[in-house]
Amino acid sequence: MLEIVCKNAATQPDSTDDPIPAGHNGGPPLEDEHRPEWGDGGIGNYFYWKAAHRAAWHNPSPGIVAFRIRKAERLGLTYEEYTLEILERGRHLQIEDVERIAEIKRARVQRAANPRS
Repeated sequence: MLEIVCKNAATQPDSTDDPIPAGHNGGPPLEDEHRPEWGDGGIGNYFYWKAAHRAAWHNPSPGIVAFRIRKAERLGLTYEEYTLEILERGRHLQIEDVERIAEIKRARVQRAANPRS
């Protein structure tokens, strides 16, 4: 007669060479130290900066966004570059700001040449 072998996969590994121990659910190791999203340093003003970043980038009205896009295209910048300039310097770039626009474009080339790892 045919003999059927029942095996509980959760408690009995397929082979002794299996790196996952018996009873393991295959999830991530619990021994790894948790790293919070603000990094290894203190929390400081992390949540204030996060809220300010969200408010600055995600709250403009569609009319403001359209204005910034048109203005950025006229200056040869991206929407992000133009908006970042407003947020950092507190002023809208004008066509007369040739030196600052050239500096932003040089920084763009440098970022493209040295992407983050």
